Amino acid sequence: MSRTATDIDDSSDPEADQPPPGDDHAFLGHPRGLATLSGLEVWERFSFLGMQAILVLYFADTVANGGLGMNPGTAASVSAAYGTMVYLVSVAGGWLADRILGSYRAVLWGGILIACGHYAMAVPTAAMTWVGLGLISAGTGLLKPNVASMVGKLYRTDDDRRDAGFALYYMGINIGAFAGPLITAWLGEHQGWHWGFSAAAIGMTAGLIQYVAGRRHLAGRKHSAEFALAPDAMRSAVMKIIGGILIFAVLATLLAVVGWLTMDRFVDLLTLISVIAPIVYFAIMFRSDRVTAAERGRLRPYVVLFLASVAFNFILFQAYSTMMLLASTNARTEILGFTFPAGWYASALGAFEVLLAPVVAALWVRMGHKQPHASNKIAIGVILGGLSFLLMAIPTSGHSGDTYKMAAWWIIGSYLLLGLGDILLETSGMSATTKLAPKAFASQTMALWFLSLALANGIQAQVVKLYGQVSNPAYFGVNGAIAVAVGLAVIALAPWLKRTMHPVH
Repeated sequence: MSRTATDIDDSSDPEADQPPPGDDHAFLGHPRGLATLSGLEVWERFSFLGMQAILVLYFADTVANGGLGMNPGTAASVSAAYGTMVYLVSVAGGWLADRILGSYRAVLWGGILIACGHYAMAVPTAAMTWVGLGLISAGTGLLKPNVASMVGKLYRTDDDRRDAGFALYYMGINIGAFAGPLITAWLGEHQGWHWGFSAAAIGMTAGLIQYVAGRRHLAGRKHSAEFALAPDAMRSAVMKIIGGILIFAVLATLLAVVGWLTMDRFVDLLTLISVIAPIVYFAIMFRSDRVTAAERGRLRPYVVLFLASVAFNFILFQAYSTMMLLASTNARTEILGFTFPAGWYASALGAFEVLLAPVVAALWVRMGHKQPHASNKIAIGVILGGLSFLLMAIPTSGHSGDTYKMAAWWIIGSYLLLGLGDILLETSGMSATTKLAPKAFASQTMALWFLSLALANGIQAQVVKLYGQVSNPAYFGVNGAIAVAVGLAVIALAPWLKRTMHPVH
């Protein structure tokens, strides 16, 4: 894992590398630095998911109304491709922090790029939209995989508060996921889409300010990465990275100018990379001489869990694409006489996760050793994700076009199932990832998880093209049934998984 750093030259002073005395129990009995990092994640998720809640609606809206005029399937596909790019870059973001930047600077520069990206999207031109999405992808790739490692640095490995600290951190993520769409969707619908993007920019800026202001409360404040490259190797790596980015930019520009690199081909390219990357990653680990026979045996069941994650997240990420499109055209936007923007539906997912996460955690504590095995928790999560889509097949049946309006409770109920499934799968899946990965790849374990998210988005980018081309009951019913089938298959494999996933319980 990478160490944190600040932009203060204190690397020669061991005492300056630690939080001030009295910080250890200053935030709800936890280190003060947890408030700094959780606050950053509140604003990062506020901006990221706030923007994503209206992104597909902006793509699909008419040019006359300030949108880009894409058909619904293309809008959902491009939105999914953006998600693919974010999680692919996250794999590189972890390496950059470990080898070159250090966690603190990786997160800082990531946040700066994200903020610049949102400000670019606030400019009402199509060109700045693509520039903004590129900057946000790069910035999120730097920030997202490294904040969690900084949370871990606040605690000793034997600190009993560690899991509770991550629970508070995860709650901060979902507070941002809940609040972001409320602001951006209202502004997008009432003032214009780019006003919504502006709110995301301001939110990320606020997160950066409190992150820098609270940097003295973070552990390991050094310039260098923990596993930094030697100076010559670092200079060479930096030159290669800069050169590679420039070559890619020039080549992409030329291909676009001559008409070869269309949006559809770019989406297809990202999907192809999302498929190849995990195959290569697993092949390297299975063939590595540094992986023992016992570790290779534990890696096999992880492949099953990896695929289960892909199946679930394929459904989850559509909460911000096809579900948003469905809500904007075929769902009532009023409850008990109160009218709200369609983008507010996205806030329901974050709200349910904030409310249900402590309930689920308390349930597992109460059940103790009688709680389901990790593989069954993941399987149940996938099944709940599938059921959230199967549920949508009911109110959409017997209708065609955009003339009918379903009650708001249908989509809210779908998000309830999806939120509960996410809690079950994410908590168990991330824990299993760290325990099943070979020791030689321990510092890269989360790269595997991010690749499952990238692959889910890559597949989604192709499948969502069918949205609007087939009936809604068929679309949601078939995709939901496939996810349920994957969950049932994981349950069927439970005896083998329990036997081979030791020491995961």
